[in-house]
Order: sequence, then structure tokens, then C-alpha cells
Amino acid sequence: MNRGSTLFLKAAIILIGVPALAVCIFGLSRLHPDSPYWELPELADLQYPILIGMYLAMIPFFVALYQTLKLLSYIDKNEAFSELAVKALKTIKRCAIAISILYVLEMPFLYLLTKADDAPGILIGMAVIFGSLVVAVFAAVLQKLLQDAIDIKAENDLIV
Repeated sequence: MNRGSTLFLKAAIILIGVPALAVCIFGLSRLHPDSPYWELPELADLQYPILIGMYLAMIPFFVALYQTLKLLSYIDKNEAFSELAVKALKTIKRCAIAISILYVLEMPFLYLLTKADDAPGILIGMAVIFGSLVVAVFAAVLQKLLQDAIDIKAENDLIV
């Protein structure tokens, strides 16, 4: 993979991370029950678990983005077939699983919110769960393929 492709992917990762960070700093604070933007005070008790879940889910999200940037830098340095790349994929897989678990735990609160407010929270929550599980499975497959390639390369190095 040439340098331009990895540079494009790094820019895409940064363009994903910056708006997510802006939502963490500015957007989610608007959902706070004491905020003037909050229109339904009877649902204020649901906001704390939902906010806590969203903020907790951002931690593995940003860790996974950082590991993706590290993986792309390994590809730039021609170290794609290394244990460091396998470790980065393993971390990405674990982060995606953590995001799924956090949103599964948050689904009852989203259900109560959508039941009272008629919002599409369940659908959004399921999309996040499904999307992060797809990322986890994809990272697991890549991790296994990369580990097998590293093992074959090590075996071939011993033969010669």
C-alpha cells in the first residue's frame, strides 16, 4: 500500500474523531437534564444513565481510533506483518466488543426513553451494537489472518 492511501485513511480517521470529540465536549452536554434545551422534565431521570453510557462508550471508541492510526503507521513503515500489528488489531477488537456491551447495557434506558418520547433510540442503539460487532468480527478475522501469515513467514525464515 502506498503512502498516499494510508495518508488518506489517516485523514479519514481524524475526520471521524474530531466531530466525535466535539459531540463529547459540546453536544452531549445539551442533553443534561438541567439544560435549557431539555424539554421533557419527566424523562430527566433517564438522562443520567444514557449520558454515562455514551461517555463511557467514547473511551474505547477513541482507543480504537488511536490503534487504527498506529496500525496505519506500521503499514507505512512496512511492519504490517508484525506482532505489533496483531496487538493493535486485538485492541481494536476488544474496544468494539466493549462498545457493544456498553450499548447493550444502555438499551433498557433507551427503550424507556423511546417509549415515552416516541424517538428512534432503539433503532440507533441497535445500529451501534451491530456496527461495532461487525468491526469486532472483521478485526478478529484480520488478526487471525495476520497471525497465520506471521507464523508462515517465521517458518519460512527458519527453512532458509
